[in-house]
This record gives sequence, structure tokens and C-alpha cells, in this order.
Amino acid sequence: MSALLAIKGLEAFYGAGQVLHGVTLDVAKGEQIALIGRNGMGKTTFLRSIMGLVSDRRGEILFAGTDVCRIKAETIARRGVAIVPEGRGIFGALSVVENLVMAARPGANGQSNWTLSRIYDLFPRLYERRTNGGHELSGGEQQMLSIGRALMTNPELLLIDEATEGLAPLVAKDIWKTLDVVRAEGIASIVVDKDYRSLSRIADRMVIMSKGCLVFDDTPAELASRQDLLDRHLGV
Repeated sequence: MSALLAIKGLEAFYGAGQVLHGVTLDVAKGEQIALIGRNGMGKTTFLRSIMGLVSDRRGEILFAGTDVCRIKAETIARRGVAIVPEGRGIFGALSVVENLVMAARPGANGQSNWTLSRIYDLFPRLYERRTNGGHELSGGEQQMLSIGRALMTNPELLLIDEATEGLAPLVAKDIWKTLDVVRAEGIASIVVDKDYRSLSRIADRMVIMSKGCLVFDDTPAELASRQDLLDRHLGV
């Protein structure tokens, strides 16, 4: 499979502090990558760098064959990348349907697979709460809305930061099912979460980040056989 996303030697800085140190990673079209590691190791910065939300980033980020390392986030989004940020980032003063509709657009190749009705089919709770303000939603409903809003852009690559953090087990289960749907649709994804075992069940590859570097990149089965790495980098 050719790479939809090809990152080479990516470095990222906040002021004088360097967070990412020469990260290299390829993601094929439709491939689901689990990005794991302890807190503070650079996972969020990595996703934000791909999305163009970190201003001081260096290296090469090829998306669909074009280097997007030095262009703005809104341009990257229009080329087919969507992010579900940590904290969800929904607009509390807008209703559920307004949050969704404001993001709606065809994909970079003109595809319109994700519509309002389809998001409601995926998340019936959002249909029930469609007229409620974003600030009135539970944490799980907000996460559904954030994922739904990202899908309304009809992306080719979906970045999800802390997919199930703070969610009740039943809600988290719905999120994992949603990621199965995303994968079946052929949308590539990079998913950050602390639930290593659930990620192992859905991901094609497991990638561990430590101190701004990638220290493991292989299959879930291979990682499961490396208890030394699990102990050192995850504590499981």
C-alpha cells in the first residue's frame, strides 16, 4: 500500500523547548494506527503538528503526495485531514445540529459519504439531542459530537486525541465501534488513547512514543509479546 501520510524527520518546538525529535511514520490509506505512551511524551503535539496547529515544526509531512509541513491548518483540513482534539473543542453556544452543519463539506475528492442523517444513524443520541446546546451535553455526547463534526468534513485521515478519556465504559464501547466503522469506510486514522487493550483489538499497528521519539512500530500481536516494552512505556 502506498502511503497516504508520510512523515520524515519531524521536529516540533514550543519556544525554545523541543518536543518532537525526528519522528518518521507512514500511514497507508485506510490504515488505523494506535499511538500510545505515557503522558507528556509528545503524542498530542504530534497530532497537532500533522494538523498544522503547531507553528514551529520542521521536517517533511507528505499528505497525498504534497508537503503540508509549512501550510496553515485550514488548508490542511480542506485537503482531507480532520482532528478530534483532546477536550473535544465543540462550540457550547451552538446546538448539536449547528455544530455538525457548520463543518459539513465534500471531501477533497468530492466525496460526500458523511451526511447529517448518517451521523444521526451512527450516533442516535445526537439526533435526540439535536436542538440542545453543546454546553448541555454529557462528556460522552460531546465526544460523539466532536467525532461526528470531524466526519462531516468527509476526511481521508482522522486524528483522534484521547478517544475515550473520562467516558463511562458503555459510552467508550460505542466509540470503539465507531472507529470500526471509520476503518471499514477506508478512512485512515491515528488514535491516541490510554486503553491499550481496546486499541489492540481495532488497530492495524501499534506505535509507542517516548520523549518525542517513536520507539516501537509493529502489529498488536508483536507488542503483546513484548512485556518489557509494555512495562517500560505503558506500565501494563
